[in-house]
Amino acid sequence: MLKLRLSRGGTKKRPVYKVVVADSRFARDGRFIEKVGFFNPLLPKEKKERIGLEAERIKYWLGQGAQPTTRVARILGENELMPMPANGNNPQKAIPKKDRKKEGSEEAPKAESKNEEAPKAEAKKEEAPKAEAKKEEKK
Repeated sequence: MLKLRLSRGGTKKRPVYKVVVADSRFARDGRFIEKVGFFNPLLPKEKKERIGLEAERIKYWLGQGAQPTTRVARILGENELMPMPANGNNPQKAIPKKDRKKEGSEEAPKAESKNEEAPKAEAKKEEAPKAEAKKEEKK
């Protein structure tokens, strides 16, 4: 599957990205089919040099079935090359990761799973004698 995605370049702690068309099986910074733009996240948002895109080539690849990643879709949406994607909803994002697990979400499934396993085990025990009885009847 063809993807429009970012390929990282630049030095350590100073990233610069190329917008490339690549097969989804290839490595992020590896082989690509065509470079269709660039993105420099270190520049301020109002600067023109922050993003450069080849609109005609991007439209061509979108027409060929290339799927943009979420970040590239947002960049293309901001530059009006495609409709802006809907914002995702992750209410847990604002909560520190170490506090997310304490919300009872981890304890409740464990208790439920233990309760669910017990009836299943009992049902299996009941089915085994029935199967043996059927085998004896056939003989």
